[in-house]
Formats: sequence, C-alpha cells, structure tokens
Amino acid sequence: MKNVMGVIYTGEKDDFLRDLTKVRAIAAMPVCGRYRVIDFIVSSMVNSGMRNVGVIMQKNYQSLMDHLGSGKEWDLHGKNDGLFILPPFLNADENNGVYKGSIDALHSNINYLRRSRQEYVLLSNSLIVYNANFTDAFDKFKASDADIMMFYTRNPAMQRANYGAYLDVAEDGMIRDVEVDPTKPKYENTSMDVFIMKKSLLLELVDTGAAHRYHELLGDIILRSVRDNGMKVMGYEYTDLCYRLDSVENYLKFNMDCLDPEIRHQLFPEDRPVYTKVRDQLAARYMENANVINSMVADGSMINGTVEHSVLFRGVKIGKGAHVKNCIIMQDGVIEDGVYLENCILDKNVFIKAGEKVIGTKYYPVCVDKGGKIL
Repeated sequence: MKNVMGVIYTGEKDDFLRDLTKVRAIAAMPVCGRYRVIDFIVSSMVNSGMRNVGVIMQKNYQSLMDHLGSGKEWDLHGKNDGLFILPPFLNADENNGVYKGSIDALHSNINYLRRSRQEYVLLSNSLIVYNANFTDAFDKFKASDADIMMFYTRNPAMQRANYGAYLDVAEDGMIRDVEVDPTKPKYENTSMDVFIMKKSLLLELVDTGAAHRYHELLGDIILRSVRDNGMKVMGYEYTDLCYRLDSVENYLKFNMDCLDPEIRHQLFPEDRPVYTKVRDQLAARYMENANVINSMVADGSMINGTVEHSVLFRGVKIGKGAHVKNCIIMQDGVIEDGVYLENCILDKNVFIKAGEKVIGTKYYPVCVDKGGKIL
C-alpha cells in the first residue's frame, strides 16, 4: 500500500447541513465527542499503509487546516511523502477559486499528482463516514484486469431520492451501468465515491475531462466510459458500517447511533484506531448533582445536571438542575442552571441562559450557530 497515494476531495455541496457548515467544510464537522469526519478517512488510509495523503480543500477550510496541522497525529509528518494540504487554486482563466466538481479540483492540483512517486491512487470524498481496510480491495484490484475499482454498499439507509450514484453490478463484479441523481434509484448498490486506479489513468481522465469542460469524475467521465467506451470498472462491496452525512437529521442520527456500544465498536475497532488532533485537558468532572445516562462526555467538561442520550464535546459545562436530552453540544458550550434542551445541536461556544427551554424534534432538530446565545 506504500505504492498507493490517497486523495480526499472535500468540496462537496454542503448547503443541506444548514448552519452547521456555514463556517466549516463537511470534512471538519465534529462527531463522536472529539473527532472530525475526516479523521475516519485519513486514519483508514494510514492504517492501510498509505504514506502520501493529499486533501483538496475548497471553501470554509480554515477549521480543517487547523485540525489537520502537520499531520503529526496520523504519523504523516516525515521527510518523505506525508500529509499535503491543497487549498483552492485561483486561476483567472478557468475559475475563481471555487471548483465546479472533482475534475476541476484534480486538474487544479495536477502537479501534485504528477510529482507523487506512487503508481496507484485511491480517491475518496469526505461526505461518508467509514473505517475501512483498503488492503483487501487493493489486492483484488491488482489481481483483476479492471481499469478502475469503485466501492459500493448495499445498505438501504444510504439511498436517497434525487441524490447519489447507483451501480448495476454484474455477477462477475464488473459495473455495467451507473445512474446519477435518479428520482428513484433503480439499483440497490450505492456508490461510496471511493475509487482505486493507476495514477496514469487518473491523469488521462482528468486531462480529458478538463479539455471537454466536464466537472465530475463519476457523472461525466466514468459514466460515459462504462456505457460508451467499454472501460472495465470493477465494483467492491463494502460490508461494514458507513454513514452519509448529507442532512442535519442524518448528522444527529449518526452521533446518536454511536452511543450504541455495538456500533461504536464497529467504527472504532482495536486493529483500526481512529486518530485525531490532541487537545490536552483535564478529565471530565462530575459534580454532586450530575446524572449521566448513555452519553459521550469528552475531556474538560463539567457536569452538574442531567445528561441523557447525548454527545458532549470538550469543555462543555452543564449547570445545576439542567436537563440535556438527545442533544449534541460542541466544544466549550455553556448550559446554565435549570435549562432544558431536547433534540438540539449546539455549535461551538454556544451559551444558553439559566431557565431557558429549547425543544426540537427527532427529524428537525434545533440548530444554534457557532457562538450563538439564547438569553
């Protein structure tokens, strides 16, 4: 796997996450108390043996750059290869720093691809949370005569109307057809937007796509190649857990599902740890009135009320008599005495005044912006 480079494209459409992505990319979304979405993807690549990982960024990338830093937490800060942060490339002739799709993003960073020493490339989006071992897939790809390998899942929870790509996979594992953003998906195989191919082929596809003013690698290039040019594209069924964070409801559901020990153990197996940025703080403190039920509480938090089926990030303070139920409270939130919260997502540094009551629903949780106050 040292002969495989990883490329993560973080420029997906993010307006469906409303205020949560106003100041950050989807890849930088906080999850599970102390992690970010991108931690799972980068950790999967590192645990599989990959030593060269490039992260293509687009907008609202300051938070993501701060989180990734030099790549030290993922052991990607050596002299050879490592973690490469690729901010938007401004070209007056072609774009204004905002990519129209993955082809534009790859073409703007084509020099990085060309100078990398690896022969193969694994390309992933940052919208889906998974913890994969890519070694098995790469071995199967090398043993086949396929040009490209695409990851897919049969998990019905990953299917969406008018969104996503769906694959027709033959009995021999080859992909016969791809439908993109159908009103009602005809095929049960949902693409995870993860591809393995030779770097030389990717460079050829990117050059072709840019020359024809195409924007999306899957929808504009691979789809045409499969149907018209007979390109051999092999499917790889991913059978472990994966989540698509494409709505506020799904973001809340993913975090709530992680409170289930069985799901948590599948996403955080001992042989595939998930690494993240270290922030040294004191352990969480539970005061005399604390009552915590089936919740994640990160370090630096101080609990003096009731926390039920919720995820609390680092440095959160829960006042006396406060009751937090089915909520996500991000870093350094302050919930004063007597507050009642249910089905809420509070961004970083949110302040809720004593005695306030905020209640959302399971399918439409209340979201409070970063630094917001309810007085």
